[in-house]
Amino acid sequence: MMKIQKSAEDYLETILMLSFSGEGVHSINIAAAMNFSKPSVSIAMKKLRENGYVTVDEEDHIHLTESGKAIAEKIYERHIVLTDMLTRLGVDADTAREDACRIEHVISDESFARIKEHFAVHAGQK
Repeated sequence: MMKIQKSAEDYLETILMLSFSGEGVHSINIAAAMNFSKPSVSIAMKKLRENGYVTVDEEDHIHLTESGKAIAEKIYERHIVLTDMLTRLGVDADTAREDACRIEHVISDESFARIKEHFAVHAGQK
């Protein structure tokens, strides 16, 4: 999988999370969720479209392509696992979410796999 910028990963993850509602995802939804301006989101969507990570249908719904969805799911899984790990370690929930958001972009696949294994084995134990 090609390495992409953190901002692109954040956009893809946000599109994935917004799609969970079952309603169509529009630029305005992404702007609201990420607290960005609509023009900034439009520029980012153009770049993501040009790179093959999203498509936009005739109703302006934004959809992840297979490659976009793979990246979004990878980042989302990291966010969930790392947030859970940090809260289990006693970190405040808000701090854990913020830290997980930063870590999810830079942690290696190997380190993340070991964290997942460790916390799966030790789930429920304190």
